[in-house]
Amino acid sequence: MSAGAVRRRPLRPIGKLLAEDTKRHHRALILQHLFADGPASRADLARVTGLTRVTISDLVGGLIDDGLLGELGAPVETKVGKPPTLVGLLADAAHIAALDLSPDDRMTGAVLDLFGQVKARAEVPHNGASGEAAVRLAVRLAQQLREATDRPLLGVGVGTPGVVDGRGVVLNAHNLGWAGVDLAGTLRRELDLPVYVANDANTAVLGEYTFGETEAADLMLVRIGTGLGAGLLVGGALVEGHTSAAGEIGHVVVDPNGVRCACGRVGCLETILAVPHLRRHDRSLASAGTTLGEVLAPVVGMLNLREVVLAGPLDLLDGELREAVDTAVRERVMAASSAELVVRTSPLGDDVVLLGAAVLVLSGELGVS
Repeated sequence: MSAGAVRRRPLRPIGKLLAEDTKRHHRALILQHLFADGPASRADLARVTGLTRVTISDLVGGLIDDGLLGELGAPVETKVGKPPTLVGLLADAAHIAALDLSPDDRMTGAVLDLFGQVKARAEVPHNGASGEAAVRLAVRLAQQLREATDRPLLGVGVGTPGVVDGRGVVLNAHNLGWAGVDLAGTLRRELDLPVYVANDANTAVLGEYTFGETEAADLMLVRIGTGLGAGLLVGGALVEGHTSAAGEIGHVVVDPNGVRCACGRVGCLETILAVPHLRRHDRSLASAGTTLGEVLAPVVGMLNLREVVLAGPLDLLDGELREAVDTAVRERVMAASSAELVVRTSPLGDDVVLLGAAVLVLSGELGVS
């Protein structure tokens, strides 16, 4: 499925809807339907949302005034009588700046429209920058993206390595030399825009859920790059964990006699599965896949996941490694847990984090995904 084809299921919200959020919630219902299913008449929107026609008319009018929706005329085929007027979400009503800070040699970014189509790209070389220097690189990249579009920016989404809390503070990112870095706050002050920051694997699973080839609401995406991490959706809700560290499987110790990891421990899964190690052929791809499958099997068995998606270089992942993961998981969980399990690679390639960063903004600002 292309990036322009969107999923029909909103991310399941966590938390209670407050009375003052009612209008925002109703706007989100309309936008979600138009985002996922395309243009509709006001009567259609009233029917699918359960809102009154008067409420729909007021909300749609406000969204048109805001420039997010446009009237698109009558459908091609209409019944007898006055044809309805369709309204639709305008892809270029606003753009989104998306950043992926996970590559080891550069930071990449893109400007995307509201349906995930890339309009412009930019990147800055990494050159081993860490700490404050790496923060300034991220700011510079975001500024370049802002200058690359003539449309208003809905917001900035960032996928970064490391553990990230709900406020966009990077609690720990070994590869960037960050600990307690308020990346969201820094970007917000520099750009005066809404900013959303999340772990790159969590961001990637959101990109896969919205723009990838899945119908699953119970999904794990394992992102294999410079490091290794996983993003997890259960019932359509992102699992972040008590200390925002859910999915950090890269630092599960699998070989106590192995090599030292960037985190300081010895024999982490990341020291076997990260792309640099796979390309050095420290062990066969099948052996690496079996090790990964052994780590994933308890998660699949406990949560009865529908899909496990591998994201990273296809020349390494889509073959004997993926097959070994599939076999290892099935050998270790009961048949009922794996009967409909799919182990596959992501079709979104290197853009999976950028697309997920766009989803962070779409969800945070418009309530759609």
